[in-house]
Amino acid sequence: MLTILAPPSQGESPLENILGDVLSGATLPSTQFLQGLAGVVRKLTIVDEFTRECLAIDVARNLTSEDVLERLSDLFGRRGVPDHIRSDNGNGSEFTAKRVREWLERVGLKTLSIEPGSPWGNGYVESFNGKLRDELLDRKVCDTLLEAKVLIGRWRKAYNTVRPHSSLGYRPPAPEDVS
Repeated sequence: MLTILAPPSQGESPLENILGDVLSGATLPSTQFLQGLAGVVRKLTIVDEFTRECLAIDVARNLTSEDVLERLSDLFGRRGVPDHIRSDNGNGSEFTAKRVREWLERVGLKTLSIEPGSPWGNGYVESFNGKLRDELLDRKVCDTLLEAKVLIGRWRKAYNTVRPHSSLGYRPPAPEDVS
């Protein structure tokens, strides 16, 4: 289990704090989205706490600590290593696996962990996940894993580049440059 290093607080600059969470299709009220798919579909969501940009949504039947390491390694290589990552301990072992904790320690990343059953401790990513459910998962039905990946990818792009966010003065977190 990860140790709480500091109370949850909003990041004060981009990539200061990133947030991670894993959603399972079997536990969501939005199982209609995955109606045509047999079995559980999981989603790894990673959000920058300061900019509110969704850095990644990985969709798979099974997500392992190796998948988390691969995604984080890719993000850190492209965007730099943040100061902290916050995740909960309640949705599986993806973020709490010994291999992940050791890797995060080697790259100098501090972990901010919240207790299971305390979604308010990871409020920004929980709010993001709620928007994902309300705006997409509860409204669409997918028959294949590929279809789910494509639709979620399109939604993520619109969320980052077009959708207004009240906390950002009704601007998107990463608007596309139209010059």
